Amino acid sequence: MMLKVFFLGCILHLASAQLQNGFYSTSCPRAESIVQQVVVKKFSADRSITAALLRMHFHDCFVRGCDASILIDSTKTRSSEKDAGPNLTVRGFELIDEAKRNLEAACPSTVSCADIITLATRDAVALAGGPRYNVSTGRRDGLVSDSSEVNLPGPSLSISDAARFFTAKGLTINDMVVLLGAHTVGVAHCGFFQDRLSNFQGTGKPDPTMDPALAATLLKTCGTQSRPLSRDPTVFLDQNTSFIVDNQFYNQIRSKRGILQIDQELALDSLSAPLASRLAANNNLFQQSFVNAMMKMGSVEVLVGNAGEIRKNCRVFNKPGGRA
Repeated sequence: MMLKVFFLGCILHLASAQLQNGFYSTSCPRAESIVQQVVVKKFSADRSITAALLRMHFHDCFVRGCDASILIDSTKTRSSEKDAGPNLTVRGFELIDEAKRNLEAACPSTVSCADIITLATRDAVALAGGPRYNVSTGRRDGLVSDSSEVNLPGPSLSISDAARFFTAKGLTINDMVVLLGAHTVGVAHCGFFQDRLSNFQGTGKPDPTMDPALAATLLKTCGTQSRPLSRDPTVFLDQNTSFIVDNQFYNQIRSKRGILQIDQELALDSLSAPLASRLAANNNLFQQSFVNAMMKMGSVEVLVGNAGEIRKNCRVFNKPGGRA
């Protein structure tokens, strides 16, 4: 196992070493500003786009690496990642499409869809009050998108079980604790945590690790498992500063106000609680840690050099042989 992890670490290092700041400085000098303009316009109309892009980026990188395989549309003969269960509520595709159209007009077949996701997410984080940071670019787009390959950590996993998903990608438990801090701007459908409100693990009672006042409030919004509301509403994962990328998420979970079970476990499990406490107490530590973790995740299993392709349309493969 140690040899496998070491080997994976070497692959990550070699791939990320081929990414570089300003990769498009000669081939498409306005690439980053073109993406930023689209994100600024969208953010001005919908501040929730930050959470949407963070989720898209995470869901893309955890399946075949950061290769924009999540953007491919399904065909009549094959279901793509986009139509896998965990991805049905991923959104923000139209923003990526618009950025790609503008980039193709300025610099045809130059900027990858994978880099657009990374750049757009970076810009959206900054607009939401999060850290401003440089990201390395030079990713290329993948040639496979298969819904059967989508296997992502679920909202009810234990910390140790969730950590296995991250370590398999060369990320640490600390990286996981920080990356889940993206829930500072996210929402969740009631169906993902409804059991915690009234019948936790079949006990007929709310989850004892959730603040009773919060559980009562959420019950009015969501209904019970046996009598859910006709629709599946969403609630903010951070009930305090819901549209701001800051460390308040960690203060919320330390006050037993975590919405998802895995979020609450971050403040309770001995593997994650010490770092969650430090992040709750220090927003600067969270901001810098978040930058480092996002950059590390953005380098997971990337395609560089002559691998993959640069798609002309982010929803469709260029070449025969691409599989969706």
